Amino acid sequence: MTGDWAFSAVTDPVPPFERFAVETDRGVRVSLVDPRALSVVRWHPPGGYNGPQVGPEPLSEAFAVVVFRQALARRRGPIKPVLLDQRVVAGIGNIYASEALWEAGIAPTAIANALTTPRLTRLRDAIRVVLGAAPDARYFERAISDAQELDRRWRVYGREGRPCRRCGSAIRRFVQAGRSTYFCAVCQRR
Repeated sequence: MTGDWAFSAVTDPVPPFERFAVETDRGVRVSLVDPRALSVVRWHPPGGYNGPQVGPEPLSEAFAVVVFRQALARRRGPIKPVLLDQRVVAGIGNIYASEALWEAGIAPTAIANALTTPRLTRLRDAIRVVLGAAPDARYFERAISDAQELDRRWRVYGREGRPCRRCGSAIRRFVQAGRSTYFCAVCQRR
């Protein structure tokens, strides 16, 4: 969620916020760098992983609308917290969920299993658009401290009170499942 892998020579200084490192016999250090200390590393013998199952990778062919619909079939809660459940679809965090819902024009409070196929298709496509652009914006908090730059980076996330980039209405924020949710009440209808 907030960690990143850094590669360096074992003779180089240890990167700030290194939480875990592996040194290869070729002199390469692979470091897990995590300023917020939220990452977890588990070491498993080959073939010994028996961890939690995750949903399909959203940029893969496996993330078909029919698969997405099946994952949401028994989810009667709001869509935004459901998107954060890695068993539904892998790799969607809080920021990307808010951004994808804005992109798709779907309210974060829309009931997950009530989304029509056209809306679900829009959401699936929006997730792909947002995650496809993510490498450029990845770990922005570490590199960007200027609020104006953050405002330019995202469509809704962190933009409470600022104008929606589509309609000009003020972006709103509320807490949903313990996380900040940003949305446009005009563009993102239930």
